[in-house]
Amino acid sequence: MGQGKGSAFAITLLLCIFLIQSEIAQAKVYTVGDALGWTFNVNTWTKGKIFRAGDIIVFKYPRMAHNVVSLKNKVAYNWCLKPKGSKVYQTGKDRIKLVKGYNYFICSYPGHCKAGMKIAIKAI
Repeated sequence: MGQGKGSAFAITLLLCIFLIQSEIAQAKVYTVGDALGWTFNVNTWTKGKIFRAGDIIVFKYPRMAHNVVSLKNKVAYNWCLKPKGSKVYQTGKDRIKLVKGYNYFICSYPGHCKAGMKIAIKAI
């Protein structure tokens, strides 16, 4: 009888470990702005969503109309600055993996960021 309880515990433990690992391994894919894509005033798109490190965000936009700049800090984001060496995406269908903490993105085309084409995403 003691052996049966031990086996049941071991199976339950393995099942829990499997479920935790599959939750971690399953990165979600989000399209910024949903059907509207990467556009102006998209900053409210994150409301109600929980992002995790490793999730993929997709920026869809007309190639010649916009770009996506990944920023390292909130100051550059707040002031719509593109520091030297910033990663610039411009394919129109950019896929970016979120890191833990805040992830900041802007469009660096003249006037776009200041007109609301920027987004900050917190990943846990």
